[in-house]
Amino acid sequence: GVRKIAGAYILMTRKGPLFFADTTVNRHPDTQDLIDLTLLTAREVRKLGYVPRIALLSYSNFGSANNEDTRKISKAVEYLHEHHPDLIVDGDIQANFALDKKLRDEVFPFTKLRDQNVNTFIFPNLDAGNIAYKMVQELTDADVIGPILLGLKKSVHVLPLGSKVNEIVQLVTLAVADAQLKSSKS
Repeated sequence: GVRKIAGAYILMTRKGPLFFADTTVNRHPDTQDLIDLTLLTAREVRKLGYVPRIALLSYSNFGSANNEDTRKISKAVEYLHEHHPDLIVDGDIQANFALDKKLRDEVFPFTKLRDQNVNTFIFPNLDAGNIAYKMVQELTDADVIGPILLGLKKSVHVLPLGSKVNEIVQLVTLAVADAQLKSSKS
């Protein structure tokens, strides 16, 4: 079958790395795209030595808005819960609840994200993902690594216009490690 491709960014923050996807490739993901994107991103996060704790983001919380946009997220989460019960993932959820564990646990005690510090954010569309990482980059001192292209057989990455020297070094380091991992599997 066709391999799904996605783009992710790693934001190195004071609280540790945050993973944002899709920020580069899929403009308007449908339910299946969101499932594939979540699984691809989770695999990459694990490969980098972290446990993925994943929020599928929305302007809605757990179906509080019921429309085509939020239903595709809910259906993706439902599938992931059923077919990947070991994956720490939930949504649809607003970014503030995803980031604020105390508030989230108080308002939504039923979530699979309970007691978890979310580190992986799946965006409902390319606009949201791209805007979010660029805002975080400009408003904080976070180093941004990416975009990392997920789902390719070879290690391929894109160096964004205006990258800082440390971001270039980090992306090159990640690309080399990724290439070594992929060549050892073939």
